[in-house]
Amino acid sequence: MSASWLFSTPYCRRRRNNFSIFSPTGTVKQMFTTSSASSSSSNPNNNKGAFTTIKEIATFEKEIKKSKFIAIAGHIPDEGSAQSFLSEVRDPRATHNCWAYKVGEQYRTNDDGEPSGTAGKPIHSAIASSGLDRIMVVVIRHFGGIKLGTGGLVRAYGGVAAECLRNAPTCLIKSKVPMGLEVPFEILGVLYHQLQSSQAEDIKQDYDTGKDGVTMVTFKVDFDCVQGLEEAIKTNCSRDIVFYKR
Repeated sequence: MSASWLFSTPYCRRRRNNFSIFSPTGTVKQMFTTSSASSSSSNPNNNKGAFTTIKEIATFEKEIKKSKFIAIAGHIPDEGSAQSFLSEVRDPRATHNCWAYKVGEQYRTNDDGEPSGTAGKPIHSAIASSGLDRIMVVVIRHFGGIKLGTGGLVRAYGGVAAECLRNAPTCLIKSKVPMGLEVPFEILGVLYHQLQSSQAEDIKQDYDTGKDGVTMVTFKVDFDCVQGLEEAIKTNCSRDIVFYKR
């Protein structure tokens, strides 16, 4: 049985209504390419549970001492999607395209020519403070002729990133856990009743188990339903059943 994660988004909400949707082509795309950046953390996190992310790409724009700052935030499903997101939203005419992203415990930042630590790091701090995950924020700066100093840059980049995330529409994502078990034919009806009660998905049967009168049933269920489903099946099927999950 293959190990894969599927996601559902039943708890979508909007924090505010004063956000803008951004896409140069008029659509929000899912993108998958190899990423490169300037700095990173350690220890990957698979997010096996639930996390909140951005539902739609959002922007926030602010002028600070004649420089125009444009923050663009969006969901990235994995680190490999970061470079494509950057390519999609960056402005080659701008003075700087600074960014940061967070995927579980993995993150990367880039100052794109601004003094070290004055752009990418405060953008990442805004992401970390938001409680959102699997997102990227790109802050585009069009220089207006007045230098802001290191403190001013930190406040500018971190501030517009935080405001963009504050206005962004969000969704709670629940992970699906792939599971399987071998059961005798005579209790399939009871098993299917329990699976339906737990809203299990992708239910499949495999009769090629090498055992007479036994079939392998595989399915996916919300991570927070796993324990309750196991207990219900064991109780109602009255058998010693071994569960396989990845």
